[in-house]
Amino acid sequence: MKHTVDNVSRRSLLKTGAAIGGGIVAGGLPLSQVIWAAEGKVLRACSDGDITKLDPAFYNRQVEVDVMSCIYSKLIRYKPGSEWGWELDAAEHIEQVDPTHIRFRIKKGIKFTGGYGEMTAKDVKFSFERIFKQKSFLAPQWGSLDRVELEDDYTGVLVFKTPFVPVWLLSLTDATGHVLSEDAVMKATKDGGDFGLKPPAFSGPYVLADWKPSQYIVLTRNPEWSGPKPGFDEIRVVPVDDLKARERAYLAGDVDFTSISLDSLAGFKSNPPPNTKVEEWPSLWYYWIGMNMDHPKLKDVNVRKAIQWAINVPQILDAAFAGQVNVATGTIAPGLVGHRPKALVPPEGDLAKAKEFLEKAGVNNLSLSIDCTNDSTNTTIAQTVQAQLSQIGITIEVNARDNSTFWTLGSESQGERWKDLQLIVNGFIGLPDPNYNTNPFLQNQVGIWNWERFRSARYDELAAKANTVEDPDARGKLYQEMQDLMEDSGCYRFLTNGANPIMYRTTEMLASTRPDGAPLFYDFQPA
Repeated sequence: MKHTVDNVSRRSLLKTGAAIGGGIVAGGLPLSQVIWAAEGKVLRACSDGDITKLDPAFYNRQVEVDVMSCIYSKLIRYKPGSEWGWELDAAEHIEQVDPTHIRFRIKKGIKFTGGYGEMTAKDVKFSFERIFKQKSFLAPQWGSLDRVELEDDYTGVLVFKTPFVPVWLLSLTDATGHVLSEDAVMKATKDGGDFGLKPPAFSGPYVLADWKPSQYIVLTRNPEWSGPKPGFDEIRVVPVDDLKARERAYLAGDVDFTSISLDSLAGFKSNPPPNTKVEEWPSLWYYWIGMNMDHPKLKDVNVRKAIQWAINVPQILDAAFAGQVNVATGTIAPGLVGHRPKALVPPEGDLAKAKEFLEKAGVNNLSLSIDCTNDSTNTTIAQTVQAQLSQIGITIEVNARDNSTFWTLGSESQGERWKDLQLIVNGFIGLPDPNYNTNPFLQNQVGIWNWERFRSARYDELAAKANTVEDPDARGKLYQEMQDLMEDSGCYRFLTNGANPIMYRTTEMLASTRPDGAPLFYDFQPA
């Protein structure tokens, strides 16, 4: 990481090792006076967590995608604005030749740092095929990709075994579509494997200049970048897990862009901080109450359906999200292909019907547990479910876990705790192609992401077919049936798709986001 060392050495402002602890003070000085005193145009933003990977084939979190989008190039990328679409990035031309072939031509002159030369079609072939060769858990994002054929130094053809419609709003546009230097990765890893947090070369408008865990990520201009000059000289991202702490950092002037909590939204809208714009963006998240159908207490579908009908979703959303979010009908958010107009179980549920299902199961004095992360939103959801299920005689124990513990509970590779799992407060981030939002519930995901252990051959069959259907209406019906199957299994009570309000300082920047509010930092412009 030569670039990191070189850039940091000329930035005395970073030598203080400032920290955000609580959002405001570091080393006895306001954070803004300690690490934000550099010259030039600086974009200062909060993220909802820290980076753990900068390898596109093995990334874990959205903040890593936000950073990778600045330091690497893709053939195409998400287009900023309110409608999902894409625009050219490293490609000067790309076309769907037929249902299984996509031809691309790379712009000449895109350089990899570190002396690794010009990006060529060979690097595209290496980057995309590497995901399969390294057995990345993200390989499903490339579906039926078979190989990349090279026609000349800059031109190649993506060859799929069967049509794969998600390629345009998932494979090419999201993280796994980033193009890496084959020479740099092979030199760094020997076998093309995971390089973790040490990018061997950069090809985007920025490079990683410094990273201090839990404190800051600093990106600076890439001197070898040949594309349009980005608006800011530096991007500084402060990882802050807690939403309220992010708001405090903004109000203290430590950052100029942040997401905000839903229970603060009304207040910020009616009385925004000075020179601040508040924007509300629809989220692609999906939250649900899951039930492990393999647990002895939940094997009877009538018990699971009793729980579904006893849960009043609007009450949960009022308690946990300040009533500022929609009621989800499934895993696919409104506006996307496959969104269901309504769920099978009405949002308010029906206690009488819930009791009928319990009687049918012949169950009395049932006691269960519900696991959740220990943040306020998820514990509130769990506690509300606890109160609601008490109305039909089910006693619930709430197990609030730290993040690292919670996210191993249903994983078979982490031991046998999945056998004890009963009810779960869960939530996944979505992407604009429905493939991404439905894949975690395939049979081959049982014990990986599929903690409810839901199994349906029909679901898997529909998922495979949906990847090949181009007509949005026909494709959408397949995904709607898949969500029907999930709900009819009794394993899921869908809650909400959430929302993503943000605010930024208009005297400092013109923000640029995807339609779900995710920041596209490379497109931000100074005010």
